[in-house]
Amino acid sequence: MKTYVITGATSGIGEALLKEFAGVGIVFAGYRNSQKVEKLKSYGENVIPFYIDMTKPDTISAAADFIKKKTGKIDTLINAAGCVVAGAVENLSAERLRYQFEVNTFSHLAFSQGLLSLLEGGKIINISSMSGFGIFPFISPYCASKRALDIIFNSLLIETGGRVKVVSIKPGVIATPLWEKSVEENFESLKEDKTYEKEMAFMAENALKNGKKGLDVRKVVEVVKKADSLKNPKSSYTVGRDAKLAEIFSKLPQDLLNTLIKAGLKARIK
Repeated sequence: MKTYVITGATSGIGEALLKEFAGVGIVFAGYRNSQKVEKLKSYGENVIPFYIDMTKPDTISAAADFIKKKTGKIDTLINAAGCVVAGAVENLSAERLRYQFEVNTFSHLAFSQGLLSLLEGGKIINISSMSGFGIFPFISPYCASKRALDIIFNSLLIETGGRVKVVSIKPGVIATPLWEKSVEENFESLKEDKTYEKEMAFMAENALKNGKKGLDVRKVVEVVKKADSLKNPKSSYTVGRDAKLAEIFSKLPQDLLNTLIKAGLKARIK
């Protein structure tokens, strides 16, 4: 049986992947809320829950130590935990920006480094985002954190000479609880920003729509399964039409792209 490690396994894409792989392998399932442990165990006897808080380095190293005591090899590490920090750049605090990178970038690097000795010949699959193409105003921290994640781990792929395969999965809008959570977590900044009041209202409304009308999470699961099954997977996969369009648009000259984004945003807010 293959051995998997999944962070963010209590909801969204992480939980969907846990359900998929629990039937075919041993799955170490990361959680932050202790009330979710029984839920994780309900997915089968092959599931081994472990505590990890992506904002607390000591829990990240402790989680890696726990896993290393339980197994001598990891076939696939899936970094699925994440969050969204939203708001206008001119009103964005450095503290919020650091928080975004801590959860979406630095924590995954630290955790992967801690498990690297068990990943020889295995894979690291990061759940990134089409936002990594960097063309989404008012969620620039999220875009930047995902872009940084992709760049750092692609360097890891090159530097290790392929000893560890690294794959970036870049979904478009997926119907998961992430969107509702993002509105809750950014409530104060969305509510208090009077300079961009219309834009903030649009962002909140659009996020809630995404949580219901986005692409089915199974689409991401299928792509992850494909990458996991291949001996030499591609380093990057986009999932969904919107993600593929974002990739194409990202190759346009920056000034032209800025003009198109501003026009599109203005039209949608109206």
